[in-house]
Amino acid sequence: MEEKFTGYFEAGELETELWRQLKKRGWTITTVESCTGGAVAARIVNVAGASDILRQAYVTYCDEAKNRLAGVRWETLEKYSAVSRETAGEMALGGAAAAEADVALSVTGLAGPGGGTEEKPVGLVYIGCAIHGQVRVRELHLQGSRGRIREQAAEAALSLALEMLLSQHFH
Repeated sequence: MEEKFTGYFEAGELETELWRQLKKRGWTITTVESCTGGAVAARIVNVAGASDILRQAYVTYCDEAKNRLAGVRWETLEKYSAVSRETAGEMALGGAAAAEADVALSVTGLAGPGGGTEEKPVGLVYIGCAIHGQVRVRELHLQGSRGRIREQAAEAALSLALEMLLSQHFH
């Protein structure tokens, strides 16, 4: 199930619109990132006034950090691995709780070039978004260089947050 970002925002506009949507609600956001290494938070920080919505962000590159900083359960990591729908969901929910944020974005995956398997190939990325306890996780199958996979994952995470914020439920 390949999914590519098909949003209607131009590059750089996603984070600006996300800032607008959060600012008008008086909400905050945090990120819990693995393979993107802080790229989602960096995109948010590109917006002037980012400190109004982003108080902190987590780069949880190893399982221990996912557990300690975002509360991902060891049982989840052992049963499903770090690169899984379940882990992405717990990263988002746990990050929101740890940061006391209204919204949390999570990213976990395999950016390559090595490390992939037949079951979990390079380019497999899970992004999650939690808003007030409700979480949505999306599975992505991305292609390209390590840098390109990381860029696409960050873009998709920002898009997911906006999609949820603009949905009827959170509008």
